[in-house]
Amino acid sequence: MKGYFGIGIEGASKAVNVGTLFRTAHAFGASFVFTVRAQYNPRQGSASDTSDTPRSVPTYHFADLEAFRLPLGCRLVGVEITDDAIDLPSFRHPRQAAYIVGSEREGLSADLQSRCDYVVKIPTRFSVNLGVAGALVMYDRLLTLGRHAPRPVAEGAPTEAVPLPVFGDPVYARRARIRQKALSKQ
Repeated sequence: MKGYFGIGIEGASKAVNVGTLFRTAHAFGASFVFTVRAQYNPRQGSASDTSDTPRSVPTYHFADLEAFRLPLGCRLVGVEITDDAIDLPSFRHPRQAAYIVGSEREGLSADLQSRCDYVVKIPTRFSVNLGVAGALVMYDRLLTLGRHAPRPVAEGAPTEAVPLPVFGDPVYARRARIRQKALSKQ
């Protein structure tokens, strides 16, 4: 899968939920994880983050929104239930993305939503746990940007093998071939 992604939370109140989100991010291959305005104690989060993500994945803690920074070119994608949010199944994920979920009680603040390049929502009947929401977003990213065999038509049928990528000639070989054609026409 080309590109990278990170995921974080704004204003978490339960360390176990942050630990779950971080562990899931580690499992899905996140390039970084982060918190914004969150009181996160890694010792309490370790009850659910059994992979000890901060030892394997760069982890950033931003005291407030003014201190919050992302890599150049990285798009911020908020996960929140709003009227104008894009349904997750219809969303095209950016190659370089940072996803952010809101706290259990308040969700994403209006200030943070205004900084988002996109806001997506998970089409459920009511809100789900932030760890579950993060996992669904990361799984959707994997499905849409990863290289996978197409799904079978019949339920339970075996899948086809993933086709090998086909690459063209190296640039220098193409240039030589073009020069050769030009010389042969003269």
